[in-house]
Amino acid sequence: MKLNEQGIKEKKQWEAAGYRLPEFDRQKMITATKENPFWIHFGAGNLFRAFQANAVQKLLNKRILDRGLIVAEGYDYEIIEKMLHPHDDLSILVTLKADGTIEKTVTGSVAESLALDSSDKKAFARLKEIFCKDSLQMASFTITEKGYGLTDGSGRVIAAVEKDLIDGPGSPQSYIGKVASLLYARYQSGEKPIAMVSMDNCSHNGDKLYEAISVFAEHWVKNGKADTGFKDYINCKESVSFPWTMIDKITPRPDASIEEILKKDGVFGLEPVITSKNTYAAPFVNAEECEYLVIEDEFPNGRMELEQAGFLFTSRETVEKVEKMKVCTCLNPLHTTLAVFGCLLGYTSISKEMQDPDLKKLIEIIGYQEGLPVVVDPGVLDPKEFIETVICIRFPNPFMPDTPQRIATDTSQKLSVRFGETIRAYLMSDRKKVSGLSGIPFVYAGWLRYLMGVDDNGNAFTLSPDPLLDTVCPYVNKIKLGDDVDTDALRPVLSNREIFGVDLYETGLSEKVCGYFKEMCKGVHAVRDTLKNVVSPVNERKEIYK
Repeated sequence: MKLNEQGIKEKKQWEAAGYRLPEFDRQKMITATKENPFWIHFGAGNLFRAFQANAVQKLLNKRILDRGLIVAEGYDYEIIEKMLHPHDDLSILVTLKADGTIEKTVTGSVAESLALDSSDKKAFARLKEIFCKDSLQMASFTITEKGYGLTDGSGRVIAAVEKDLIDGPGSPQSYIGKVASLLYARYQSGEKPIAMVSMDNCSHNGDKLYEAISVFAEHWVKNGKADTGFKDYINCKESVSFPWTMIDKITPRPDASIEEILKKDGVFGLEPVITSKNTYAAPFVNAEECEYLVIEDEFPNGRMELEQAGFLFTSRETVEKVEKMKVCTCLNPLHTTLAVFGCLLGYTSISKEMQDPDLKKLIEIIGYQEGLPVVVDPGVLDPKEFIETVICIRFPNPFMPDTPQRIATDTSQKLSVRFGETIRAYLMSDRKKVSGLSGIPFVYAGWLRYLMGVDDNGNAFTLSPDPLLDTVCPYVNKIKLGDDVDTDALRPVLSNREIFGVDLYETGLSEKVCGYFKEMCKGVHAVRDTLKNVVSPVNERKEIYK
């Protein structure tokens, strides 16, 4: 069985092997989509194929939609050239369920795929044509938070961005410059309305997209490269909206074990491609079954009935509440906890960690006991049910090839939001309760212990990438297991609001964090011993932080 338009005509073979095929006339869908596109998506990665493309396929199968998606890739053009085009824009979604079953779907909702490349005159002209269509309602994005950045790590404007700001919308080279050029084409074609929808996993994502595009609009108008009305166009929400969204679906890198399953089914030509930009691309994607997409309902050109695919449309205020619920309480803090202690305790899979009763109890303490009392219920999703799904279904899923080492990446950038927000909420509501926290300060201490690069058996391990490693590691990397730790030397780190979200000395938590850290440095297996103490009933805990 070959994954292309001709190959899926062998319908009986695919269905006998347990695959769900598109249940609509795909050629008719492609024609209708190209003529009157309603949705173009930027970012042809795994999340898009596992979530947005599959959601549209469900609606096509139900005849709720008669048109599909167009996708553009602006970072790595080889994904289009070497993965999507050779498979006629088809892909295989393997949904890995917690009950041990897998669901295999051939996704065929993508009608057209294009490189967002201004040097490819034909492709860029086609993208402009799409943006000039009256029917276009939404342009969405999964390009990572870095995709919206206009400056480098030192704060200097990226060279391609600087050139685009001067040269105007004619032939831009930067990602957002090219998007702004397409939006300018839509403005020129009659100031047609559109929703520009970031679906990236970052706070206030719509604002990040707006701020990036507005820089181009302002410079182009100022430099005489664009009509003065272009700036007014993107600042009028009746013309162009930038909704906030919250997205949540775990979609790890395509796994070799999944590739083997598909090969045994008789599917051939599935070899992944590692592009010149080091992107690992495969014609299949593996993902968990749970998914959430909450969207601010601001669509100036109308929208399709995407709520029938499970998308939740609501107010901006509610989107923010959902995001805080997820990022500060119900998922991200628990993920980071498992990442830190998974590395220390020698785990290489999140699902295996969930079989560890001590770690499971720890995230239950952080989620249920410490997070839920101060979380704001957004109404559209129940926080307690969300945590229960995370702890009972999502994290324990043995088929999800997700690792604590991957999740531990950039931990210094995550602690202030994932845990600091909860501490600040207690400080605002009942400061006395801060002293009763145990799980959160234990994670802080665990991160310091992690930075030593030595696991609980005394073996060295490689720290995951993090921009602050060179800053924070010197405070702990000379400490040896069994040393009498001078915790006063940690003050510059523990008082750093950018890392923890609060000054731990001002909150009164520094003593507890230092106590946990000292205890975990006593020798081999000290991390495990301290963990057991933290998760034991309150009346059985040793007051090790005093």
